[in-house]
Amino acid sequence: MDFLKILRSFEDFVFEAISWLIFYPLTLWRIVRHPLRTMDYSDAEQSQEGEARYDDAISPPLVLLATLVLANMVGVALHQPPPAGNGALLHAIAASPQNLVLFRSLIFSLIPLTAAVSLIRRRGERLSRESVRAPFYAQCYLTTPFAGVLSLAGIFLQQPQGPHPAALAAMVLGLVWFIAVQMTWYRRKLAIGWGVAAYLAIRGLIMASLVMIAIFIPIAYI
Repeated sequence: MDFLKILRSFEDFVFEAISWLIFYPLTLWRIVRHPLRTMDYSDAEQSQEGEARYDDAISPPLVLLATLVLANMVGVALHQPPPAGNGALLHAIAASPQNLVLFRSLIFSLIPLTAAVSLIRRRGERLSRESVRAPFYAQCYLTTPFAGVLSLAGIFLQQPQGPHPAALAAMVLGLVWFIAVQMTWYRRKLAIGWGVAAYLAIRGLIMASLVMIAIFIPIAYI
């Protein structure tokens, strides 16, 4: 009986793993092509139960994680230097690809978390795990291409032959795309003007960046 359970678990694992070859690029393409529509799709999927949820896509946190895993693989292949710092904790994180990907995932997750909390507070709703979940998941979709572009651009900016101009251009374009979509998302969700939406989008990104710095500095030197 236990052997049959192991076989069924392996069968599920193989199917899930191979299905990512289809649904990961499909999900990423949908995000890039129709970001707001994909975020609306994520909101709608929150009402689904069990395996029906995100049945035709990769769930938002997982697609963000997978993107950072792929970016990390590119960094390893191109011999990206480890993060700067002398802290023992930073060395422990950088010494393991798994730890480094997990750390980067948590760091980049601050962007969707900050935006989700900002939306809930602006609406005057009670801050709870359930109220934050839907906007956080939707924001993970939006953050995925942005995080991927920043990670890959950062790799090429650290190459021994010097910073590549295309990498810097990609970073700027990724930032502009992210803020533009974020502004539109805030405007639709809160029924506000473009000026306030731009303020919320830029403020959210700055706040997330400050928290990232506040986390990274002690890790780098402790």
